[in-house]
Amino acid sequence: MRVVIQRVKSSQVTVNGKTIGKIGRGLNLLVGIADNDTEAELDWMARKCLDLRLFPNPDSSTERWEKSVQEIGGQLLVISQFTLYGDCRKGRRPSFTQSAAPEIAQQLYEKFVDKLRQSGLRVETGEFGAMMQVSIDNDGPVTLLLQREKE
Repeated sequence: MRVVIQRVKSSQVTVNGKTIGKIGRGLNLLVGIADNDTEAELDWMARKCLDLRLFPNPDSSTERWEKSVQEIGGQLLVISQFTLYGDCRKGRRPSFTQSAAPEIAQQLYEKFVDKLRQSGLRVETGEFGAMMQVSIDNDGPVTLLLQREKE
């Protein structure tokens, strides 16, 4: 499983010109599901996304990242992104053989979203499998790649 985490001031996703998900301060999560991912990867990744200290403490004189998205009461926008498993090492066209099949990926993606919602934070999503336009007001910019392979 791969997740690109972006700290945002705001983010939104549109499908066919209609906004279907929109958040304020928080995290934009681009989520790629591998063909061998299990619930263990989902659990680890959800916990990591919620607990990583990516936000400065407003009460501190330093810009150190001391607060998690949970601690600031932030919001999450979660977008399915099978292209995170695009392999570009050979040829001129990416191969997506490591990506989970759509029916499996959708099921795991929805479970991942459910795990994030258990935090009590506002969680918005895109539309699985749709052509989406994602607007990201990246804060920092702060962008991290998390990866967790099946153990």
